[in-house]
Amino acid sequence: MGIDELLSMLERALEDEKGDLDRRVAVYNQIVAMASAYLDLPHPVTCPQLVPVDRVHGNEYNPNKVAPPEMRLLTLSIEKDGMTMPVVVADDKNGWVVVDGFHRRRVAKAKAHIRQSLGGYLPIVRLNKSLEDRITSTVRHNMARGAHQVELTAKLVTLLRRHNWTNERIGKELGMDPDEVLRLKQMQGLAEAFSDREFSRAWDVDAQTRAAGQKKRSDSRL
Repeated sequence: MGIDELLSMLERALEDEKGDLDRRVAVYNQIVAMASAYLDLPHPVTCPQLVPVDRVHGNEYNPNKVAPPEMRLLTLSIEKDGMTMPVVVADDKNGWVVVDGFHRRRVAKAKAHIRQSLGGYLPIVRLNKSLEDRITSTVRHNMARGAHQVELTAKLVTLLRRHNWTNERIGKELGMDPDEVLRLKQMQGLAEAFSDREFSRAWDVDAQTRAAGQKKRSDSRL
């Protein structure tokens, strides 16, 4: 039997399939997975799947923050055009964790009418990566859109260093030159220093002392 005959049989079988949404989603996922394996291209986008939105969790490190006007625009875009981009996820012990698409997932979960239109499911593509590799994937996605925040990206660089990543590896994975990696590390190091209460109090006292001295000198010249 040729492939064209098999496709015709599949089309007729799908027309006769009267299962509920969960059954149809399961069949859809299986057909797409088979088609992706047949295509044999090394890109996650060739194998989109539908998974329950409640089993997709946000990550705790995303440096991309969206202001309320942009969130409203994202919601409107999905309302008007539908969900046009899958959320990128990695497998997690409780389901899946977001690598890219944190805000699309939030809209699909929190906005009742959009959630209903998706049948409680979320379109995703999977990446099989460790935690630190997921972090770099998130940063790359955000940077490619010009949407990352410098301070939070600096925190992620520090986190990668704690996983024993070298500056060279960080730069290679994030598309940064060595000087940029060093600046981000220095920025985070300064922020951590100022977050220490004793250091902050000492700095405040020292600053007040200098200000008082400057005022005294200024008064003496009057």
